[in-house]
Amino acid sequence: MRILFTTVGLPGHFFTLVPLAWACRARGHEVLVATTEDFRPTVLRAGLPACSWSGSGGVADVAAGEGVPAGQQAFAHGRAFARIARRSLSGAEELVRDWRPDLVVSERAERAGPLVAADAGVPRAELHWGAAELPEYRAAWEAEWGGSSFGDADIVLNPWPPSLRAAYAENHQSIRHVSYNGDASIPGWLTGNRHPRRVCVTFGTLLPHLGSRDIEGLVVPLLHRLGALEAELVVAVDDRVAATWPALPGHVRHVGRLPLAEVMNTCAAAIHHAGQGTSLTALAAACPQVMVPQFDDQFDNAETLAKGGTGIVVLPEETTTEAIYRACRTVVESAAHRTSAAEVAAEIAAQPSPADIAVMLEERC
Repeated sequence: MRILFTTVGLPGHFFTLVPLAWACRARGHEVLVATTEDFRPTVLRAGLPACSWSGSGGVADVAAGEGVPAGQQAFAHGRAFARIARRSLSGAEELVRDWRPDLVVSERAERAGPLVAADAGVPRAELHWGAAELPEYRAAWEAEWGGSSFGDADIVLNPWPPSLRAAYAENHQSIRHVSYNGDASIPGWLTGNRHPRRVCVTFGTLLPHLGSRDIEGLVVPLLHRLGALEAELVVAVDDRVAATWPALPGHVRHVGRLPLAEVMNTCAAAIHHAGQGTSLTALAAACPQVMVPQFDDQFDNAETLAKGGTGIVVLPEETTTEAIYRACRTVVESAAHRTSAAEVAAEIAAQPSPADIAVMLEERC
């Protein structure tokens, strides 16, 4: 088979596709990833063939939707993705016509590939990141495209464990979350066992680059306050961002790029923004969490994890250094949170692997 994977130019969106793309390639299928030109190097570093069908589409587009009121951000971000699709459409039409894929697999924010696939009669699969249904994205698409719709994918793949899914996602096809964290090296101190007082602090690949979000102003005072836990702190953040921060206290072991899967496996707790990749990586590692959501699906992700007993949510209006510190102290010391996290980790491990899904796609397409 020829399988075309499509993604907007955001690491957190693309990273969800990588394990399945490699599973399909390992099965002997031709795999190609289509994205924007500015993001193509990130795809190539994953060892996957890549092509570009438009110039740009990622951080700058999402940042443009940051100036609206909080209740309108999901619609604004959905509209940004619709506009990325509009810029990519002619390139997508040419690619599907010339390369002639047998299947198009897209992460849920990328819409040019699914639209062209629907017009060409090519089967479609969607990798559904996040716990949220995000009807705002569909409304934004319809507003941008004048009500144009191309229906649902033939197969919707969902890495969230069934016990944590909302009713709308009950019929989604399960796929096990397998972490891919980009080209981040593993230092020797991450190869040991779980550290009873190690805490990972991370706010993903996107938020630190949005000027409207003062991540430094949130994280740096928090790191000082967390010293009262007598914990070892690991801060996973882009090296370019970390280089702009002031000197940090001695109980911070590392600041910079790290592979989250390996980090979470050694941690007693994680503090993060409730993004898809970070949330599921912590869940798969049975790591209790403190979630500080910022926008879109992050609020649903955080609420879902809290209801599942795996962590505590600190909402924007509650976000203070002291509130996050108290929540972190609770999850580090809570046997109940550790037990719930271990139960969900076992559920994730029981889901079909990307290799299993690659076989299923062969049979259905």
